[in-house]
Amino acid sequence: MSAWHHCSIKTRVTIVASAVMALVCAISSVLLLTAGPQPPLYASAAVLAGLVGGSLLLIAATAFGTYWMMSRTLQPVYAISGKLATIRPSNLSERVPLPRHDDEFKELAQTTNQTLERAGTAIQQQLRFASDTSHDLRNPLAAMRTEIEDALVRPEETDWVATGNRLLESVERLQDLVTNLLEISRLDAGVVGQHDLLNLAVLVAGELDHRQRDHRQSKIRVVKRFSSGVMVHGDRIGLERLLHNLLDNAERHARSSVTVTVEHRGDAAVLEVHDDGSGVPPEQREAVFQRFVRLPDARAKDAGGSGLGLPIAREIAEAHGGTLILEDSPCGARFVARFPRPIALPATTR
Repeated sequence: MSAWHHCSIKTRVTIVASAVMALVCAISSVLLLTAGPQPPLYASAAVLAGLVGGSLLLIAATAFGTYWMMSRTLQPVYAISGKLATIRPSNLSERVPLPRHDDEFKELAQTTNQTLERAGTAIQQQLRFASDTSHDLRNPLAAMRTEIEDALVRPEETDWVATGNRLLESVERLQDLVTNLLEISRLDAGVVGQHDLLNLAVLVAGELDHRQRDHRQSKIRVVKRFSSGVMVHGDRIGLERLLHNLLDNAERHARSSVTVTVEHRGDAAVLEVHDDGSGVPPEQREAVFQRFVRLPDARAKDAGGSGLGLPIAREIAEAHGGTLILEDSPCGARFVARFPRPIALPATTR
């Protein structure tokens, strides 16, 4: 049985076709010999020899024809597998040949080419991600090295408290970047936390209170517009991270206030963060959700940002089956996250 499984498809088909033809010849010969006139046909050696020879010839012709037909039929498969064997990660732009006929093999080749295209795109994204990450990691490290070297050259003239504060800023920037990179890796790997039934308004209120304690000196006023009973199924840590990123972005660009809204709209639970800043041009609304992309206005207001906050927020929303988009507003930027409302309510609610 193991030898049979190791045979090629055309060999197995040829064997099966030959066996079927042999069986047909045997049954036909038996019927002919037993149903013939008197004296019986099997009494003649010439007749027996003719039956046996004809049967063998027919079986051989069947085997040869089947083997040849299968070889021709499987040629597109050999071409696809041969081309795939030569494709390496460095040349994923190459494609397998498409058969002439519109059949299952052509569909296989088209699917293979689509897979190669997706793989090539993913590798290019990873290369760009690695390049951008290296660039953002080098900047704070270079700043720290410069500070330390300057301090060591003139230790007696160095204000060590001021130097320590500047180094702490670079360390915090590195910490934020590493945290973002870990979150990106977790999202790319499809790792999701435990989903519980959460009261979105309570979760958002808790995060805002926490931020207010940590940002007592902030001049940005936060306006809350919450509806009661807005429930979602989600990962508490992930949703808090989404809100944290949206609020960081809003406070960075706001002139005086940020409005946070939680409510039901149709079949969706909606979280909206709206600042009164300069806003985002319509043609650049999707660009802000691309990794490491920072618009000139964002760079001017925060040179130390990484361009990962909004992409992470969108990926968290999508991991919850929702969406995060920029919508029209009279002024500023209005980020709207929509999540599907729970169909059934579990026994416990957090």
